Amino acid sequence: MLQLMFSRAPWPRLPAIMLKMVRLASDERRAKLNPEDAMTRFRTSNSSLSTLACALALSSLAAPSVQAAPASGEEVYGKYCATCHDQVGPRIPQRAALRQMSSARILRTLDFGAMMSIAYPIRREDREAVARFLGTGAEEAPPPQSAFCKPDRPIMSGGARETWSGWSPAPDNSRFQTAERAGLKAADLSRLELKWAFGFAGDVTAFSAPTILNGTLFTGSAGGAVQALDAKTGCIHWIYQANGPVRSAMVAAAEGTRNSLVFGDQNGWFYAIDARTGAERWKRKVEDHEATRLTGSPAVDDGVVFVPAASWEETRSIDPGYPCCTFRGSVTALRVRDGSVVWKRFLVDVPKRTGATSAGTPTLGPSGAGVWSTPTVDAQRGVLYVTTGDNYSHPATATSDAVIALDLKTGRIVWSQQTTPADVYNSSCGGRGANCPPDNGPDYDFGSSAILVKNAAGKDVLVAGQKSGVVYALDPDQKGKLLWQTRVGKGGVNGGVQWGMASDGRNVYASVSDVVRPPGLVGTPGPVGDATLDPNQGGGLTALNLADGKKVWFAPGHPCDPPRPGCSPAQPAAVTALEDAVFSGSMDGHIRAYAAADGKILWDVDTAKPYATVNGAPAKGGSLDGAGPVIVGGMLFVNSGYPRFGGTPGNVLLAFGVPGQTR
Repeated sequence: MLQLMFSRAPWPRLPAIMLKMVRLASDERRAKLNPEDAMTRFRTSNSSLSTLACALALSSLAAPSVQAAPASGEEVYGKYCATCHDQVGPRIPQRAALRQMSSARILRTLDFGAMMSIAYPIRREDREAVARFLGTGAEEAPPPQSAFCKPDRPIMSGGARETWSGWSPAPDNSRFQTAERAGLKAADLSRLELKWAFGFAGDVTAFSAPTILNGTLFTGSAGGAVQALDAKTGCIHWIYQANGPVRSAMVAAAEGTRNSLVFGDQNGWFYAIDARTGAERWKRKVEDHEATRLTGSPAVDDGVVFVPAASWEETRSIDPGYPCCTFRGSVTALRVRDGSVVWKRFLVDVPKRTGATSAGTPTLGPSGAGVWSTPTVDAQRGVLYVTTGDNYSHPATATSDAVIALDLKTGRIVWSQQTTPADVYNSSCGGRGANCPPDNGPDYDFGSSAILVKNAAGKDVLVAGQKSGVVYALDPDQKGKLLWQTRVGKGGVNGGVQWGMASDGRNVYASVSDVVRPPGLVGTPGPVGDATLDPNQGGGLTALNLADGKKVWFAPGHPCDPPRPGCSPAQPAAVTALEDAVFSGSMDGHIRAYAAADGKILWDVDTAKPYATVNGAPAKGGSLDGAGPVIVGGMLFVNSGYPRFGGTPGNVLLAFGVPGQTR
């Protein structure tokens, strides 16, 4: 029987339709157009979003202090929204139109929809307040009954080999899938065909890495809906509504015969739900800081789940009135059975006041060193490896831009290897704002996990790729001693290795972003999607010999053909490896497979197009960024659509398989 499980969140329950802007030719047409019609008229594009530049005036307004009481929804609207939405304009919905939308739709549009770049400096509780002030309590329509699985498609009825749990199929974070579990070889790739497409209703991004457990696929969404889908057909088993956007991969944690799915959201909540029914077991906040975001997928070992925490505070700093900064990167160990805390490790000390900005706003530090990626479990040595981001404010710490080993049982720092000292940066630096630290940058976070893999000699090597464009190999038995380092890209704020590499034990496969914005646009606020990007520069996939870091081969990025808004050759998405093939997605919308031996292209599919979906939701593909493809049981699953850094919007999960494949 169909079960729809929902949290006690104060928002409506199913995936929201994004807030869309009104594009009208005259006041007369505007007066005649109802809000739902207005929704269908908007297209996310450079030209349409550029008209919202007036809203960027919010960055010159003083925000309440970090500890201030929340403002009323009317106050938030007057401060951040009225400048645009109380005026008459051809592409901006007026307040009357907003008042006929649901609160959930407005909130999710601010969180990860068409207005996310405008809302970066706004605290979450203020977003909630303005959504309640403007919106209605109406609930979104559920998917049609035809989208749900029939009784002959029971949940988790596939074989044990049809499993990929979490960010990587193994705790080493190598993103390598064996031939037996993949069910695909290089020779099969030319026969791959689209089996089904699933649309995330109303979203403009598709970013949650799928998890597959015994033939059932579990995935989150920007709207906060977590879905259990049949991996072969895409039909829905159940839906659970989280409190915020879910981009981390779920991890299956077994307790006897029961499997719990553990995952976090972009508002700092962490959950355990029953994999079979979608019933909530427990949920909790892992940090008190209001800007906490749980981007990295958790890791599980021996009944304990390790939760990495990063933050939105870098973007809060855009507001010159925001006291920057107080967030501390951390890892929290929770018991899977009840969510109780085993240990917690902060990665910087308690922030203290350090002075004031040119605008007179207090400055605080140290801060930052967030953990953006999945921790790597080394059960043999009893440690957990994490990679960290930069500091947001001075003083700089030795734990930013570092690979750190934590004791699995206590969280004690066993050793730390920093690769870029004194990297202090926040988002205000893009526009040289008041909160930008002196001597700032270069913003070379580690956004990808460390990989623990054995080389040809049977020795363990820890490999980490950085936004600097450099890949490092460290010795886990010598406190992270550097074995080799190799440059694979130019690096930059949105450059270098972004989300993850892969390794098959012979080579390490590293793709790079190195996206290029034309002169004059660097450091300026960009639209949510379809930005002006260099169509020829960026991207590339490099195979490095694990033994010595020497380049085995290099496959360059592919220029956009034709050039178009939101398109770049950049390859920021995580890489996935099989025994004879390597997969890498690009901001041009293509997913490509390369021969592991020499880098020749074996398979190339353009995902940036509209799709008919199994759940009936309007959907299209776009840029590939964030999570890489998941390959298991003869199927390849990949998200398409990622506009946050100027790429092409999209909202679809695609499933490919060979013809005639059945379960």
